[in-house]
Amino acid sequence: MEILHTDDGRYGRFYVQEDGRDLAEMVYKWKGDHIVIEHTEVNEILKGQSVGAKMVSAAVHWAREQHIKIAATCPFAKAVLEKKEEYSDVYLKL
Repeated sequence: MEILHTDDGRYGRFYVQEDGRDLAEMVYKWKGDHIVIEHTEVNEILKGQSVGAKMVSAAVHWAREQHIKIAATCPFAKAVLEKKEEYSDVYLKL
């Protein structure tokens, strides 16, 4: 499964597609020099495969490459970012 990413400079998303259909997505918006993850949704088809956590991991990897921080208002993403000590270098608590 491939985690895809788009970003237009204001908004972005990490997502999973199959046959042109979105099966999972995590959306964020830019706030100055960091992003805020606002929502995560995973289709029932992918439940139990840790897709949400994999999208957060992809966001963390990308944030490190971009030298930016990640905040989250999405309860799921916030919980993952707070739980994983190895994400503390990019996690920005609001």
